[in-house]
Amino acid sequence: MRGNGDGASRGLFITFEGADGAGKSTHLHFLAAQLEKRGREVVCLREPGGTALGERVRSVVLDPALGDVADEAELFLYEAARAQLTAEVIEPALQRGAVVLSDRFFDSTVAYQGFGRGLDRAFIDAANAFAARGIVPDRTLLFVTGEGAAADLARAAQVARPDRLELAGVAFHERVEDGFARIAAAEPDRVRTVVSAGAPSQTARRVLAALSDVLPELSDGAAPSDADLAALDRAVADGAGEGGASRG
Repeated sequence: MRGNGDGASRGLFITFEGADGAGKSTHLHFLAAQLEKRGREVVCLREPGGTALGERVRSVVLDPALGDVADEAELFLYEAARAQLTAEVIEPALQRGAVVLSDRFFDSTVAYQGFGRGLDRAFIDAANAFAARGIVPDRTLLFVTGEGAAADLARAAQVARPDRLELAGVAFHERVEDGFARIAAAEPDRVRTVVSAGAPSQTARRVLAALSDVLPELSDGAAPSDADLAALDRAVADGAGEGGASRG
């Protein structure tokens, strides 16, 4: 955890990013279950959301019936939800030593409102830092399928009715995916790319490899059992997991 004001390193903050339909939520919850088995307190979140205010913002900003929303208004809605989530949930959880797993955080704002909408990057960076109270994820996992924006959107639409951002069009989402790639290239120490392809258990192993230095309790002999990985594959096949689609 960075930016907690006293230089202490207490909890661990891991964010899950990527295009719609890449499987973030499935692997977030699988990781949470594995950590809880090992006695860690885990807090699972989604952005926007995670608080009463955040969930209300989510219902507004993703509503396809809302019509044309000014790009600047969209940005401020996301930042308002993030500010509340950080103050109410993330910061206290990190201070008490929990592992916080979040389905999206400020990198999504850079990708969607910066690269996607074309808003000023410097302003977005300042707004992100302000809303996040200076907290930066210890590790960010960027999920990619390698299939392109059109295929990712089609996969997401098979699971749930498209939201307002999913309806923004393939060109918009191509810019978003390019934005995520640029973020990963610029911050390789923090952002690790995870290819979400093949069986979910294969992707889970890639997730664990990308976290081995920050979560040593899940590396080598302490990694999830073959039975746990097989159960993950069955759950996704049966539709109990995300199966690779959620804007989360």
